Amino acid sequence: MTDRAVIEALKHRDQNALKYVYTNNRSAFIGFAKKYRLDETTVTDIYQDAIIALRENAINGKLDNLKSEVKTYLFSIGKYMIYKALKQKNKLYSIDENIKLDNLENEVDFTIDLVEDLTTEQHLLQNAFKTLGQKCKEVLTLFYYRGFDLEDIMNELNYTSKDVVKSQKSRCLKSLKSLILKKTKP
Repeated sequence: MTDRAVIEALKHRDQNALKYVYTNNRSAFIGFAKKYRLDETTVTDIYQDAIIALRENAINGKLDNLKSEVKTYLFSIGKYMIYKALKQKNKLYSIDENIKLDNLENEVDFTIDLVEDLTTEQHLLQNAFKTLGQKCKEVLTLFYYRGFDLEDIMNELNYTSKDVVKSQKSRCLKSLKSLILKKTKP
């Protein structure tokens, strides 16, 4: 089956084409993913999610002008998902991921209980963060502290698009930097 035929069949929700792509690429993907040192269950879940994303992209016409092979495209989706899983795995969360922002107190407390004292820069950042507006605190906390990507933030805070979230995050960072600079100037 050619890549073009696979894409057309996936577009028309052909289950045989989906099974064909799934079985023909599964072992190669799992072998590829082993170098990232994720457990087999996680790798299998990622592979299945990548297959679903591939199918949805085909149905939505995003593969109509695909320049690479379907396998290459599938692996790039999977690689992105692996990186996302590794990022989530390496983050430390002090907030249960199942808690929605609605359940959190209005003030986010960035008190850090370490043996060592905070540096001057960390104190400046902490104090400047406390003066930001609530929306900025939420966006920056989700992105930098909880490891959400732009789409996750969009869904969590009911934004209309990832571009809006990206702009909001950019404005919030600019405000935070400005607040820090004001406090450092004599």
